[in-house]
Amino acid sequence: MLALDHLAVSAETLEAGAAWVEMALGAPLAGGGRHPQMGTHNRLLSLGDLYLEVIAIDPAAPPPAHPRWFDLDRFRGAPRLTNWICRTDDLDAALAAAPPGTGTATDLSRGDYRWRFAVPASGRLPFDDCHPAFIQWQGTLHPARALRDHGIRLTGLEITHPQADALRAALSRLSDPRVVVERGPCHALRATFSTPNGPRVLT
Repeated sequence: MLALDHLAVSAETLEAGAAWVEMALGAPLAGGGRHPQMGTHNRLLSLGDLYLEVIAIDPAAPPPAHPRWFDLDRFRGAPRLTNWICRTDDLDAALAAAPPGTGTATDLSRGDYRWRFAVPASGRLPFDDCHPAFIQWQGTLHPARALRDHGIRLTGLEITHPQADALRAALSRLSDPRVVVERGPCHALRATFSTPNGPRVLT
């Protein structure tokens, strides 16, 4: 089975991404860390059972010999919601049932955290990045449990894509009422949140 694990906001710089999310959701982000294997770094925000990460290329890190995850090598423009990530207890089985191009299981780490992640060879996930990335955490540590809770919760994740039926079929192992796939002329992600200051949206 798959479970919604976290959301990713991509940005050209970590500072710009963090400022955008903090203004949109009304809460400060916590320090994350660096991903040496990917040449990226992040900052985090608790969503209760989930978390949100802002991720960007780390200018202090040497570029990896392979495309970075979340298609960050080609990211341009203002910060925006670009990806969603599902966890699984069996990454190899999840990949065997996933569309081609979902990725290759790769061992990664950040500080004390260890996980296996499906990294696509091109950096870009199927269905124009609307298909989730897959993660399998190693051990009991999980970022959501270590973050300060500001009372922000994800209430909905709307995924729009011209091939909505095929994407729904690919997500048959995910059961989460917050995730809705709709048909539309363009691909897009839209997340809605409840916050102490009222409902908020990230796109």
